[in-house]
Amino acid sequence: MRTSTTGRVGQYAALLAYLVFLAFPFLWLVSTAFKSPRELGSLHPTWIPRDPTLDNFRQAFDEQPLLRAAGNSLLAALAAAVIAVLIATPLAYVMARRRTRLAKAATGWVVVSQAFPLVLVIIPLFLVLKNLRLINSLAGLVMVYVVWALPFALWMLVGYVRAVPTELEEAAAVDGAGRLRTLVSVTAPLLAPGIVATALFAFITAWNEFFFALVLLKTADKQTLPVVLTHFIGAEGVADLGPLAAAAFLATLPSLVIFAIIQRRITGGMLAGAVKS
Repeated sequence: MRTSTTGRVGQYAALLAYLVFLAFPFLWLVSTAFKSPRELGSLHPTWIPRDPTLDNFRQAFDEQPLLRAAGNSLLAALAAAVIAVLIATPLAYVMARRRTRLAKAATGWVVVSQAFPLVLVIIPLFLVLKNLRLINSLAGLVMVYVVWALPFALWMLVGYVRAVPTELEEAAAVDGAGRLRTLVSVTAPLLAPGIVATALFAFITAWNEFFFALVLLKTADKQTLPVVLTHFIGAEGVADLGPLAAAAFLATLPSLVIFAIIQRRITGGMLAGAVKS
């Protein structure tokens, strides 16, 4: 009994330490965003600003087109998430249900593709987009985001599809439902948590992505929010810390809000009530 209690206390302590580790950068970012220039230059920084101010936010919006950049990021991230899910869902169903050599090869490609570094693929992607005349285009950036998110989206959805009992589809077939009707009416609703989680992953990946946007977008009116954030760093590498923290804090809010809204759907039981004993 004592060993069990000690182990449980150790688990909670490790979980608490992990949460503190994750929360520290964000909490420090929020604190910095509301500090005055005098406090930012202090040799003895504090967690809570002594004289909270919104000047950093005003200065950030005055110096850089944050709203336009946020709009570009939102458009690219939403489009990439929707397209990736629409492509990945039927492919994942086939890969999970058809245990053929082709399906196994596709699964292996999904795993191997995650090992490719960005630098390795940026030149071929740049040349392809150049031939398609999609350089400095949000449409081209969305295409790249979809290609980059698709392997992991497939890997996630294959696991969700395999968790759906085949007995449900067999019962639908006995009742006279065709393959398409079964997929739409039986399997797809049970995959809703997985689809939502996959879409969230694709959205956050595209929202936070920096390297592709930096290389492919040339003009200021097309740049996304992560690229615009770098403009708060001067030519000599000196950061305008207050406005940068304020802008970075605003850039993290969409991901947090979206996750807070749909987290119940993600953590809910995927097959709750689907199978009756």
